[in-house]
Amino acid sequence: MLNCTFQFLHHARLPLALAVFPIRAEVFWPYFDGAVLLVIGLIRIIKDELRQERGIDKIMPFGRLFYVIPLAAFGTEHFTDTKDIANIVPAWMPWHTFWAYLVGAALIAAALSIILEKRARLAATLLGCMFLIFVALIHIPNIVAGHGARLFWAIALRDTSFGGAAFALAGRRSKSTPSDGVPWLVTLARFLVGVPAIVFGVEFFLHPALAPGIPLELTTPAWIPAHLFWSYVTGAVLIAFGACIVVNKKSRLAATCLGIEILLLVVFIYIPILIADPSIGVGLNNFADTLLYSGTALVLANAIGERSSHEAVA
Repeated sequence: MLNCTFQFLHHARLPLALAVFPIRAEVFWPYFDGAVLLVIGLIRIIKDELRQERGIDKIMPFGRLFYVIPLAAFGTEHFTDTKDIANIVPAWMPWHTFWAYLVGAALIAAALSIILEKRARLAATLLGCMFLIFVALIHIPNIVAGHGARLFWAIALRDTSFGGAAFALAGRRSKSTPSDGVPWLVTLARFLVGVPAIVFGVEFFLHPALAPGIPLELTTPAWIPAHLFWSYVTGAVLIAFGACIVVNKKSRLAATCLGIEILLLVVFIYIPILIADPSIGVGLNNFADTLLYSGTALVLANAIGERSSHEAVA
């Protein structure tokens, strides 16, 4: 444990870098915009929302905040790292740079709309559709071209989950009466979030070296203690709670616990990685992906509310 601590301190270069060296624009602005959304969201939540919640539900307003901060950071990357992001646009589409800028602006606008709750239902609906368009036009072709490569499946399911959370946000704001039950967008969101969670959970039992959260490329650094423990626990949590969400058994509690567990990964795994390597490709993107995934689960939990047919009290 002591050795791991020394290794972590050895890797913790961010404070020194901030004090001594200028930060490149492509690194600075995503952090800056994420920080701005953090301040805006905290002010709104503490002032208007937190006092209305009780018990474990006090974490619910923060789900929306955890969801929009990464959106702002990713949106900013479209303007600071435009060339690399433009390369992701399918080859058959013209004006790659234009689409990179458009998506970046859309992500930032959606983040502001959702956190300020201005036209939030429209913004969330369009955001959910955009994520599913990414899956259809970019990720599925990559899966086919890559002969079903694991990474392409993980990216597709990741964006499916993020889109599901956007639909949950839109569904929660749908006009309904107590007799209407849960809006259909929230039901759709349960499957878009629950099914990928189960697949992710299986992935961590098959590939426990992967950093827990979303099973992409990053492996857990050796200097983080008990990395296999985190992977196996995360795998079990994802499978169990993902199944509860899909079959609608204690789905609100399951989504809440899933969001909290992923948030713990952010704190104990991804913040240390971010400090050790604050670059966009390693520290920032993986931190933002995992924080966004925590927000995804909490947003879904908040949208499910108390009207689930299996949770309602007679």
